Amino acid sequence: MRILVSFVLMISLTVTANLLLKSGATVPRIGTSEWLSLVNWKVAAGLATFALSAIFYLSILTKLPLNVAQSFAAFQFVAVILAAWLILGEPISLVRGAGIMLICAGIFLVGLSV
Repeated sequence: MRILVSFVLMISLTVTANLLLKSGATVPRIGTSEWLSLVNWKVAAGLATFALSAIFYLSILTKLPLNVAQSFAAFQFVAVILAAWLILGEPISLVRGAGIMLICAGIFLVGLSV
């Protein structure tokens, strides 16, 4: 149960970090270089959130083999795509939807092998 909670927290933090980075990267730039304009609180918060997510992932790695942990961690890709669709309004095409289903099927198959 503790591993499941760690996965949920890690994936939630990864989704949050990606959304923060995206919103920080698209802040209107005012007269500064492109690289300097990327330094803002949203980008900093996104990077810090990724670091916190990594701490939960490290705790998972103490309990599971890397190949299993990384397979289940792949659900973060699905979660980020769904969050981008729900929160940012980014479209999900049929082909992308099929890719999401394949990722979920792969995670399911790995789960059966554990």
